[in-house]
Amino acid sequence: MIPSPLFRFEITARSVRARCGIFNTPHGELVTPVFAPVGTQAAVKAVTPAQLEELGATLVLSNTYHLYLRPGADTVEEMGGLHRFMNWKHPMLTDSGGFQVFSLTKIRKIDEEGVTFKSHIDGSMHRFTPEKSIEVQQKLGADIIMTFDECAPPYDSNYNQQALERTHRWAERCLEAKTRPDQALFGIIQGGVFPELRQKSARFISSLDFPGHAIGGLSVGETKSEMHTAIEAVNEILPEDKPRYLMGVGSPEDIINGILRGIDIFDCVLPTRLARHQAAMTMTGRVNLMNQVHARSAKPIDENCLCYTCQNFSRAYLRHLIVAKEILASTLISIHNLFMLQHLIQQARSAIQADNFEEYSSQFLKNYQSSKQ
Repeated sequence: MIPSPLFRFEITARSVRARCGIFNTPHGELVTPVFAPVGTQAAVKAVTPAQLEELGATLVLSNTYHLYLRPGADTVEEMGGLHRFMNWKHPMLTDSGGFQVFSLTKIRKIDEEGVTFKSHIDGSMHRFTPEKSIEVQQKLGADIIMTFDECAPPYDSNYNQQALERTHRWAERCLEAKTRPDQALFGIIQGGVFPELRQKSARFISSLDFPGHAIGGLSVGETKSEMHTAIEAVNEILPEDKPRYLMGVGSPEDIINGILRGIDIFDCVLPTRLARHQAAMTMTGRVNLMNQVHARSAKPIDENCLCYTCQNFSRAYLRHLIVAKEILASTLISIHNLFMLQHLIQQARSAIQADNFEEYSSQFLKNYQSSKQ
């Protein structure tokens, strides 16, 4: 496959394995490392596109499986594609639907051609093949689209070996099916927690000359150490001049550890999901805003944070909104959590540009506690 000049990736700074770069897309440049808020159904929960722009988001992810089921890819295409449909003027990414087919649907049949599955919405039966996934993603119209892959349980060696081979065959079929030159198709590396399978997958997927590579099948129950080993296993294999995307990973400590190991792109539902469960993210750990200690606290979530929420509202007010079941609570905490991750990414970029990311990451991880406070 001849890479499109639209999707050129230029590395602008390095600090050991960590790197900054610029990835060109039809909807603007992506400065990396970058974190993408997740808008599963063409909406980042509780946050408007204008608010996303204000807090510094430059990339949004939407979900092929969900949008295929509702409202349907044809509807999105008729409305001018995802960018126009949800009024997001910046780069977008869609996953292939593979993870959701294997994680959300209880009745499914996998064969060489694809997967037959039962909708979690109404029980209707559907069929996804590599060609169908690409067809749907081309109708949705995101800048970055993904190959259709088989997600295997991380610890099942035999299943991972079989799924890996099928994922590779499906990747070739996705390449054949893709026709739109204004979309970058990324290949997905699988292999569970097994370094030798990860390396095998990285060699095959990188041989197909995709404009970018994703590491899938992580953050699904394995330990942090196993995640790091899986990333490190492919470091020497993946081409340096292509962006690397760690799928579904977005906790602060995982982002820093990922950047430390050469990852450029992250996405996760975590910041908005935590917000809906009364948890705020800070540079030193999570804050449970339902704790009684916050009921009369005049402090913001984080006194050093410049987000709209921290500049205008106290912990006491946020706790009141939660107790009163006001939907504004989800919006305000989501704004803070998303801003916090964007600020973290900006700090990481600055540290890479100063060539002291190892020192920065070591200090951050030392101060950070992932458990709720």
